Amino acid sequence: MKIRKFKINENGLNRFFGPLEAKIIDVLWEGEEKTIKDVQQALEREKITNFNTVMTVMNRLVDKGILQKRAEGRSSVYKPVQTRAEFLNTQSKDMTHELIDEFGDVVISHMLNALEEADDELVAKLEKKVEELKKGR
Repeated sequence: MKIRKFKINENGLNRFFGPLEAKIIDVLWEGEEKTIKDVQQALEREKITNFNTVMTVMNRLVDKGILQKRAEGRSSVYKPVQTRAEFLNTQSKDMTHELIDEFGDVVISHMLNALEEADDELVAKLEKKVEELKKGR
C-alpha cells in the first residue's frame, strides 16, 4: 500500500493518516480483528463516540487498502493489512528510495550527518550493512 501524503510537521501515525484514521489503525494494531462497535468503544475514552463517523473512516481505510473487511454473521470485522512494523518498514523504505531518487547525494549527506546524533548500536548496524553491500558488488 502506498501512502500518498507524508506530513512532515506531524508526529507518529499522523504523518501518514488523518487524526481519526491514526487512532483507528492504532486500535486495530492492538490485536485481533474488531467490529466497528469494538473500535468505537475503544475510542470512547477520547470522546469519539459517533458510530457512523467511525464506520465511515474504517470503510475509507478499507478502500485505501489499509484495512481488510470480512463479514461475520450480521457484522463486519476489520483488521489491518499489515502489522505496525510491516507498515512502518514499507513506508520508510519507500520514502528513502523516493528521497534518494529525487535528491541523490544531498539526501545521503544529510542522512550521514544525522548519524552524529544516532546511538552507537545504529551506527554499528549501518557499518555492517555497508560492508555487506561492498561484498555483494
